[in-house]
Amino acid sequence: MALLSLKDVDVSYDNNAKVLQKMCIDIEEGNLVSFLGPSGCGKTTALRVIAGFIQPSAGSVMFDNQDYTRIPVHKRNFGVVFQSYALFPHLTVFDNVAFGLRAKRMGTKEAIKTQVETMLEAVDLGDLAKRYPKELSGGQRQRVAIARALAVKPRLLLLDEPLSNLDAKLRLKMRVEIRRLQMRSGITTIFVTHDQEECFSISDRVAIMNKGVMEQYDSPEKIYAHPATEFAARFVGFENFFDAVPQGNGLWHTAAGTMRIAAEPVNKEKPVKAAIRPGDILIDTAKTAAENTVDGIVLVRTYIGQYYQYRADTPLGELTVNGNRDTVFNEQDRIRLHFSPEHIILI
Repeated sequence: MALLSLKDVDVSYDNNAKVLQKMCIDIEEGNLVSFLGPSGCGKTTALRVIAGFIQPSAGSVMFDNQDYTRIPVHKRNFGVVFQSYALFPHLTVFDNVAFGLRAKRMGTKEAIKTQVETMLEAVDLGDLAKRYPKELSGGQRQRVAIARALAVKPRLLLLDEPLSNLDAKLRLKMRVEIRRLQMRSGITTIFVTHDQEECFSISDRVAIMNKGVMEQYDSPEKIYAHPATEFAARFVGFENFFDAVPQGNGLWHTAAGTMRIAAEPVNKEKPVKAAIRPGDILIDTAKTAAENTVDGIVLVRTYIGQYYQYRADTPLGELTVNGNRDTVFNEQDRIRLHFSPEHIILI
């Protein structure tokens, strides 16, 4: 049974369009679940509904078999880490972490001291207990915020884009640290982010959000290999889309002729969209492919580092294709593209 469930949750502001629409999600105890999507998609709103900062217009929030929909924030034993960390500038690291424990009177002075020291050691900040937030780096402040949230032993940890203010190298380090802490503590965690790589690297399950609607909720592996919608597919790296009409026996009619596609569509009777990642299209320089080939003309070449990427005009429309550093094509060069049947998905 799920620890946390949202059932048909709607949120709207000032009677305008809904920020969340009929959101339903079940989160199992001990899981790290990410809400993933672009700015304005509703992921932070969903987190704030769970935390109790926002009351839903409709629907319910169930936690541990209890209705939490109208329970105020201070009565929910949830830890929250904000994007800005929200540390108290006039308090030391020790006192920031101890704040919740003291406010809730969770133990004697000595017990609180022991708990704070344990949490600071867990986030490798034991030697910085007497410093103030202004004397810390961004990664250190982020770890203080996490230690403060975990110190009160919450049933649920909510992280609202906690890595967005860090540089790329530190983001990579800290996302691993968050996963390590989460697995060590076993605490159920919800992580809000717009970064797919960051999200997939640490999550047990991912909810992809788009304009207030949850497009897909599954494991990172399942979403990456089998996105359920065009939006989800674009979010996980599928950049090339084209129409396909079933002909039977794995053959599909496209604007570039008949293609063989290994995937099975949900509805075999209707036209669907086919999609393929740039890295899964082969530039057939030897022209040996017998099927699933499309001719194109290079429009733009860009250098990515490990490879060249091309934008090509084809009968399927403009396609993005990854090449290599050994064979370089120029604008207006003609190229032949091969689509592996196993790498095409159907939506």
